[in-house]
Amino acid sequence: METTIPRVLAAAVRRDPASPLLTFYDDASGDRTELSGATLDNWVSKTANLLTDGLGLGTGDVAAVALPPHWQTAAILLGVWSAGVGAEITDPESADVLFSTPDRTTTTKAPDRYATGLLPFAMPLRELPTGFADFVLEVRQFGDHFPGRPVGAADPALNDRTHGDVVQAAYARATELGIATGGRVLIDAGTHPDPVDWLLAPLAAGASIVLCANLDPAKVTGRVDAEKVTLVVA
Repeated sequence: METTIPRVLAAAVRRDPASPLLTFYDDASGDRTELSGATLDNWVSKTANLLTDGLGLGTGDVAAVALPPHWQTAAILLGVWSAGVGAEITDPESADVLFSTPDRTTTTKAPDRYATGLLPFAMPLRELPTGFADFVLEVRQFGDHFPGRPVGAADPALNDRTHGDVVQAAYARATELGIATGGRVLIDAGTHPDPVDWLLAPLAAGASIVLCANLDPAKVTGRVDAEKVTLVVA
């Protein structure tokens, strides 16, 4: 068993970097985005490089991630953890950097703020809120490879929990939800908004993810067949 989130991600990517690791659907917009392990790892590396090289953040710093379950949210969270930065998803007040949607009202003292519209094809925003940079434009300027930083099991990871705590919780949730190694799990983002459930439990178990926002129940059966899903977590 791994003891930090970057190690969980590295193991997941290493199993089969070319196969889909995270497939995202939004049944409200019609968006479908598929990321292989290698592609997701590239986005994670870009985000980690933005935080470390672009902002000079690292261990002891905090990133507020005020975003719903989405493939970009996965890349941001995993990038934050890879950089050794702690993620805060409930209380952004004292964060060092903020990631949010442009319409979200968030109180924070963060000097650096990034907005994303979570748009199909990672399109940039047409209008930015005052004081925000566009995440998808900014992150693309950084490299696809992140050399890594020492991240320990006792380092802060998610809210008030350490990497060791969160990874242990992810393994436990994978067992509770019945996620099997090598499986492909469809997850309803609306009923499982906790990243331990929709992101980390499948990665820890060695499964790939079909994450569905605004899930239309009428589409589940067809999606299970099309995506070769082995487990539905609704």
